[in-house]
Formats: sequence, C-alpha cells, structure tokens
Amino acid sequence: MSCYLHQGSAPILVSMPHIATHIPPELATDFVPAALVVQDTDWHLDLLYNFLEPLGASVLKPSASRYVIDLNRPPDNTPMYPGVANTELCPTKIFTGESLYRDGCAPNAVAIAARRERYWQPYHTALEQELTRIKSIHGYAILWDAHSIHSQLPWLFEGKLPDLNIGTANGDAAHSSITEAVAQVCAAQSTYTHVVNGRFKGGYITRHYGKPAQRVHAIQMEKCWSTYMVEQAPYDYDAAIAMNIQPLLKRMIEAAMHSAKALYA
Repeated sequence: MSCYLHQGSAPILVSMPHIATHIPPELATDFVPAALVVQDTDWHLDLLYNFLEPLGASVLKPSASRYVIDLNRPPDNTPMYPGVANTELCPTKIFTGESLYRDGCAPNAVAIAARRERYWQPYHTALEQELTRIKSIHGYAILWDAHSIHSQLPWLFEGKLPDLNIGTANGDAAHSSITEAVAQVCAAQSTYTHVVNGRFKGGYITRHYGKPAQRVHAIQMEKCWSTYMVEQAPYDYDAAIAMNIQPLLKRMIEAAMHSAKALYA
C-alpha cells in the first residue's frame, strides 16, 4: 500500500505528504549513509495533529519517504520556486545541499517514471477522490496541506523562517475570507511568528487542487520544527512544547472550516 487514508465526516482533508520515513530496501543501497537518516522528514505530524479525527477531518499519509519521491512536486518536475534552490520530483540533495545518492546512483528517467507510477500517482488519486467525496457531501471542500521544516536552512532560505507559514499560492488556491480567518487566528497571539505567502506559498498540492471557483480551497501550513520538536537528530517529539502550539493549530483549522461554511451558507 503506497498511502493511507482515514475518511472523516467534516468538509476538510489534511494531507501529510512528507511524513513517511520508509525507504524501500531495494533503493536504500543507492543512497549515501547520511540520507538513510531521512532528516528532511516532516516529523511527528501525526502526533502534532492528534486532534484531527475528533474534528471529523479526513487524513491522507504516504508510505514512502520524500527521498523516494516528493508528492508535493509536479509530475513533470517543473520547479516550484524559480530563481531559488528547489528540490526535484525525485530529490537528489539533502536540504543542506549535499548529495542524497552515491556517485552514479541517482535515478534516471525510467526509474523516476516507475516511482511516479508506484508512489506519486496513488497518493494523488486518493487525494482527488477524497476531495470529490467531501465536496459531494458538503458542497465544498477544504484541503489543508500539513508540513514542517527546520527553522534554519541556508540552502533554501536566509535567516530563520517564521514559525507558521500560510501558503495559498498568492491567493489563487483559497478564497480570501478563508485565508484571512486562518491568519487572524495567528495574529491574535504573540507566541509564534507567522507570514502569509512568504517563502513558502504552497507546493504542487496547494496550487493544483486549490480551485476556489470550484469550491475547493487549499492551504499549505509550513511550520518550524522548533515549535514542537527537537531540531537535531534523532529529531524527537517534544510534547511539552508541542502542547502550546496544538490549540493554535486546531483553532486555525476550525477557523478555515467556519469561514468556508459561512461562505456557502
């Protein structure tokens, strides 16, 4: 099985495309030893978002690490952020800029196509079908694309990233009232910094599936590891600090749902 879907009753699907840590044994020998630590995982999101099922949210998770294939990149590998460092459909670099693969072992076009068919396509088929199911029940759907990242990565961005990064493809992926509702929750507190459509505006999932004119609204939430876990190996979850941000994340998701409900009342 290449992905796992929990179907909920609420009008929201939470996608976690980078949560998996598994690298298939037949591929593992191609990677450098450092890659097998899978340090660029969106760690522990299932623990951080442990309130989703009681909210009635649907949740979609993959089985394979983003090092195998990045489910948040276009199938044709078009760069998401022109002019800055990008990771590919099948990444070849760790976020530090170092190579993921042993010399001569990076996947060729045939291998990439095989991974796309085995891992990428089933995830996106499940994602599209679940959004269709949700919309058929509620008349609209919200897609929350959940991510996390090290707060400082010079290869990708300068300085320290804001704690909470709301991305809606510069407003194209979600109605402005939904984006504003989520941002207002962030603005009402002073513990965590936030930005809307900053360095991370939303990857392929947000940009491709967010279609407000068709009543599907997509929001990417990229948060810093420092808000809920230890940023160094072995990348442990820190329940003591996570408990501070969990209520905020829940309020953000609830605000998105309330705003969408009002939009279509």
